[in-house]
Amino acid sequence: MPHATAPPATGHRPRWWTELPLIAVVYALYSVGRLLVRGDVSTAVDNGLAILRLEQALYLNAEHPLNRLFTSTPSLGIPADFAYASLHYLVTPAVLIWMFRRRSAAYRAARVWLMNSTLLGLVGFTLMPTCPPRLLDAGHGFVDTMAQYSAYGWWGEGASAPRGLSGMTNQYAAMPSLHVGWSLWCGILLWRHGRHPLIRAAGIAYPLITTIIVMGTANHYFLDTVAGAAVMGVGALLVRPVIRIADRFKAWGAARFTGPAGILFAGRGEGGRSSVAGSVSAAVPPNVSTGCKTSPGERIPGQRTTSADPPGPAVSGTAAGDDADAAASDDAPAAAR
Repeated sequence: MPHATAPPATGHRPRWWTELPLIAVVYALYSVGRLLVRGDVSTAVDNGLAILRLEQALYLNAEHPLNRLFTSTPSLGIPADFAYASLHYLVTPAVLIWMFRRRSAAYRAARVWLMNSTLLGLVGFTLMPTCPPRLLDAGHGFVDTMAQYSAYGWWGEGASAPRGLSGMTNQYAAMPSLHVGWSLWCGILLWRHGRHPLIRAAGIAYPLITTIIVMGTANHYFLDTVAGAAVMGVGALLVRPVIRIADRFKAWGAARFTGPAGILFAGRGEGGRSSVAGSVSAAVPPNVSTGCKTSPGERIPGQRTTSADPPGPAVSGTAAGDDADAAASDDAPAAAR
């Protein structure tokens, strides 16, 4: 997905005081929307069983053996639960900050890609509430590792939510898996923009490990992970159209409003100046002397004189040319008479 991480056509250096509120607002809207789109539990269970039956028909059954491995091996299950409950809160913003500080030319496209995919995931939660495997009836063969190892962590019955705050999360927002989607976003950026081999290796390992974890802890079906990757792909395809729309909106606002509001719409360029200020300075003619001349014997500060210069007062070529022009202009009326 190179077009989703390539530098934009026009230079645009992001500013943290505009990026931070934007990201905070989008994440707050996502979190509130995730809570508001809770569907009926029976519908979520039906959707979860439908996904399970489809996987069985396709001979896709990675969840059961992974879940049995994690529940029977605490040395794997406990770290997996910690990773599921925390890494997406740590790695995703860390990669975003890394892009902001070290790869600023590609940061805007990466940020738009992440926001597009997150909002598309919210649409998926709304249209298809899904019961994760761990919340199905025990007869389906899944064990909730988050509940099994809850004594080792801060989470309770609400998956990665802290104890007593399970009501603040939507446990049926499983399709698509944004754990996998966000990890894929991180992995592609680390692979594409990382220069050290270890960073690029982490870009490959992180989404693969996340996929294994979400299935082994019975938080997602395999098809949830496939949907998470698909959401990231669609989000990447929408990067350029979204950036074009945003740029047109900025141009419209900059043309419609003046003063601080116009600068707010226009944003800031690479050098820290607003594009409005740049357009104003571009309108000033390059000849800023506006007719100022040096008088005979006056030297420009810092001007060097060579040994070939004759002694005596130095007259600049500009002043001499100006005197000649003045003499010619004085003689013009006489010639006319």
